[in-house]
Amino acid sequence: MNFTKSIEICFNKFANFEGRARKSEFWWFQLFCVIVQIVGMFLDALMGYTELFVWIGYIVILLPSLAVGARRLHDTGRSGWWQLLYLTFIGIIILIVWWVADGDKKNKYGAPIKLKR
Repeated sequence: MNFTKSIEICFNKFANFEGRARKSEFWWFQLFCVIVQIVGMFLDALMGYTELFVWIGYIVILLPSLAVGARRLHDTGRSGWWQLLYLTFIGIIILIVWWVADGDKKNKYGAPIKLKR
């Protein structure tokens, strides 16, 4: 999976909280989210706005980001509701550890999606 394919998949499945997502799909999309926020900050500074473009970017990427996060947690055998841990500092660390973990062989969210080499 590459950067552009990840963005394409995440926006095509922007409200799909079912199934599983590869680590590469998740992390490439997170990089895209950071880039969107940096571009938003740059545009705000350039045009003299106070966080207008940052918020527009945030609104555009919020739902796809939550959906890919849930699908990534599904790949590790956890419910997408665990993303509520994001509201706490310790929870962020726990989520990062889970998002980095390898996916399960087969779980209640479906067959593994990792390609065999």
